[in-house]
Amino acid sequence: MELVNRLYGELHLNRKAVDSECCATDETVRAHRKGITMKKLQGKVAVVTGASKGIGVAIAKSLAAEGASVVVNYASSKVGADKVVADIKAAGGVAVAVGGDVSKAAEAQGIIDAAIKNYGRLDVLVNNSGVYEFAPIEAVTEEQFHRIFNINVLGAILTTQAAVKHLGEGASIINIGSGVSRITPPNSTVYTGTKGALDAITGVLARELGPRKIRVNTINPGMVETEGTHTAGFIGSDLEKELISQAPLGRIGQVDDIAPIAVFLASDDSGWLTGEQVLATGGIR
Repeated sequence: MELVNRLYGELHLNRKAVDSECCATDETVRAHRKGITMKKLQGKVAVVTGASKGIGVAIAKSLAAEGASVVVNYASSKVGADKVVADIKAAGGVAVAVGGDVSKAAEAQGIIDAAIKNYGRLDVLVNNSGVYEFAPIEAVTEEQFHRIFNINVLGAILTTQAAVKHLGEGASIINIGSGVSRITPPNSTVYTGTKGALDAITGVLARELGPRKIRVNTINPGMVETEGTHTAGFIGSDLEKELISQAPLGRIGQVDDIAPIAVFLASDDSGWLTGEQVLATGGIR
């Protein structure tokens, strides 16, 4: 009799699971019939570091547009982050601005804690915070080395370390690297070193976290027009002209060229990709 009761209980649980799946399927069918497009990241929560400027802004807005609740991290530009949040909310999305220096463990932890406090979960981490400075080898200093490595490499490690305890099956970590790790331009020893390290870290974590069904990938953009590349004098420079002459698509990148790739890697559409380095350079090798 005990065996019969146990089997009946299991059958009842299985029936409930089937009913739940059917309801979900019915909801999808109804939405399709009404012409409603189901958003790729609906119900998910994302943290984007360094999201007050440049590529980070575009990624945060694009993740939100696909239904994710987004933590917009900033290190110094609260005004910039607040504007990103305001733009997301104006478009019907959900976001909050959270300050924090990713190169400091306590602050990196605080960024992740804000996601859990505000939204109760974490599904996507975009390690976008980064700085760059170019100089010939003779001009490299210890201060420069440690500042760039601390933000670009240690920051990604600390934020991932804080996040990983909250990431479950199907979660995605996206590291924003750079095409410099492939083309190794002169006068970029330190910066290129950080991005090469990030490529290696992506491979290691893809293997380490794979058994937990957490995916880790890198996007390596080429030159992209941002506030930073304008300030650094790259836009309109001989370097920009040289890169355009080498680009099969005949131009440098825009932030909206990069953001859809992040959405793809954050979504289930890329569920079979991990440990990949996506070279987003317009064909420059």
